[in-house]
Amino acid sequence: MSFLKNQLSRLLALVLVVTIGLTACDSGTGLTGNYSQDTLTVIATLREAIDLPQDAPNHQEVQDTARGQINDYISRYRRKGDAGGLKSFTTMQTALNSLAGYYTSYGARPIPEKLKKRLQLEFTQAERSIERGV
Repeated sequence: MSFLKNQLSRLLALVLVVTIGLTACDSGTGLTGNYSQDTLTVIATLREAIDLPQDAPNHQEVQDTARGQINDYISRYRRKGDAGGLKSFTTMQTALNSLAGYYTSYGARPIPEKLKKRLQLEFTQAERSIERGV
């Protein structure tokens, strides 16, 4: 009986680990693991988030999606040697840190024009770097 309990608990643990592993692979943020495509996806989402008026009905939803993508993007590519050293990633990391910091500190307040302009410039630089492969 003890042998059966032991094997059953091991099987249950294995199923649990596999289930958690498979569900963790899909973060729900729309990122695929393809660095170039993910960068362009994040840029598109963040442009929508910073251009969206404060009184838009989906403002909070878009902001939550932006936060999720920021976290997922940085956690995916920060430690990867092939992406982490690219100019496009460095530019994106600067922009994402600025926006995430603003969201953390000021959350519901409108994003200042000065920050919007800087983010748009950094997004454009990152897109150009992606096109060149750097």
